[in-house]
Amino acid sequence: MDLNSIMQQAKVMQEKMAKIQQDLAKKTISGSAGGGMVQITVNGQGEVLSASIEKAVIDVNEVEMLQDLVVAATNDALRKAKELSKQELSQLTGGLNLPGLSNFMQS
Repeated sequence: MDLNSIMQQAKVMQEKMAKIQQDLAKKTISGSAGGGMVQITVNGQGEVLSASIEKAVIDVNEVEMLQDLVVAATNDALRKAKELSKQELSQLTGGLNLPGLSNFMQS
């Protein structure tokens, strides 16, 4: 393989990665806690888009419980977004786990 061929393949892969990132930014994933009473929606890049909290779990005497539910729902959504990112990336890598490419979620 010559250098030009390698550079062309790298460029094609970079373009495919950019497309996957754009597609992930458009996808939404929801996580929930408390039987769905707290829901967090993120995009495929792990950006939090919205939060929904049912009034039944809002109690000034139970603030810590509500905080725990929000954290749990957020972690659920982010875990699902990370899994989606891995699935999308595996299409590009043919299922290989390449170092540095295992997580598209922005930091």
